[in-house]
Amino acid sequence: MLANVAAIGEDASMDFAGHGLLDGLDADERTAREQLLARLAAEGFGLEELTEAVRENRLALLLVDRVLGGTHTAAEIERQTGLPAQLMIRIRRLHGLPEPAPGDRVFSDEDIDAARSTKQFLDAGFEEERIIEITRVLGEGMGRLAATITAAFAETFLKAGDTEEEVAQRFATLAEQLTPALTPILVAGFKAHLRDSVQRGMLGRAELEAGDAAPTQDLAICFADLVGFTRLGGQVEVRELGTVAGRLAQLAASVTEPPVRLIKTIGDAAMFVSPQAGPLVKVALALVEAFEREELPSLRAGIAYGPALIRAGDYYGNSVNLASRVTGVARPGSVLCTREVHDAAPDDFEWSSAGRHKLKGVSEPTPLYRARPIAAAEPEPPRQATTPRAGRSRKRAQR
Repeated sequence: MLANVAAIGEDASMDFAGHGLLDGLDADERTAREQLLARLAAEGFGLEELTEAVRENRLALLLVDRVLGGTHTAAEIERQTGLPAQLMIRIRRLHGLPEPAPGDRVFSDEDIDAARSTKQFLDAGFEEERIIEITRVLGEGMGRLAATITAAFAETFLKAGDTEEEVAQRFATLAEQLTPALTPILVAGFKAHLRDSVQRGMLGRAELEAGDAAPTQDLAICFADLVGFTRLGGQVEVRELGTVAGRLAQLAASVTEPPVRLIKTIGDAAMFVSPQAGPLVKVALALVEAFEREELPSLRAGIAYGPALIRAGDYYGNSVNLASRVTGVARPGSVLCTREVHDAAPDDFEWSSAGRHKLKGVSEPTPLYRARPIAAAEPEPPRQATTPRAGRSRKRAQR
């Protein structure tokens, strides 16, 4: 728990002004800074930590760091769980976090539970290298998720005119209250994706005989990227650029329908896969159309079909490379496909030849085809009722 305000007086003797921690502040800011420094000192932060935090403009975040911080060393966790300390340190490094010294107290109570679970997986027969691979992928995903949550947290709770002391206390309190609420959200999301992965898995006779799941599958692979995104970076503000990239991620997710899967978005590009070519072409066309409708920078897409190696949640192989190359030669606003994709859905779209292209890594020129949605047939105009001529009507009446 955070230190009580009454405990602040214990560190009143620390000369914050004399160490330059109050330099350049006006009266109100100086008072707020001094109160925060006293509070942090009461929480156990030393002068060196406070000085570094002031220099790096993160003094207001130290209380949050304390809330989220650890109290155990790797050696202590080894004694409690039996998981080697060196493996704990390696796992932390694979998460993309700084490597701690043997005596650094960077591990939390949750790390103790994680160590017990890791030990359980190892005892069940998981090889250590599989644990390492899982950890690496988890670290990549968690790093992005944490950065996204942190940004959303700041945008939601940071108020104009806040002092450092107000922000520090508010953020620390909210972190204590809201961080536990993330656990069921993360678990539910993971279990949903795990179930989806199992449903898409293949475990037939060949896999049973080999004692291994199929490492490759025949898949349609699509890349879609923003045309001129690098050049655009020199013309608009960074925030606006991020908005465009974020909109790509949102639209890519919104147009995706089974059996197509959105694998990832990286800045100016999105990657999709599907066991069937037709649905993937439909998704690519919908994404291009969505960008045109919102008057966003032009998007282009390239699709190829063939064997792909699935490893650590990503896809590798000639079909993946080919799809990337095809995207690179596609014109803005177009969806370009290889012959295999065209032949898999010849009647589902309007196709036109885009000629043969010399692609990097491909010995022979590759024939490519542009896909377009089939134009809806215009309804026939309603037939007008014929009115009998007046003369004929009178003659019939006389008969």
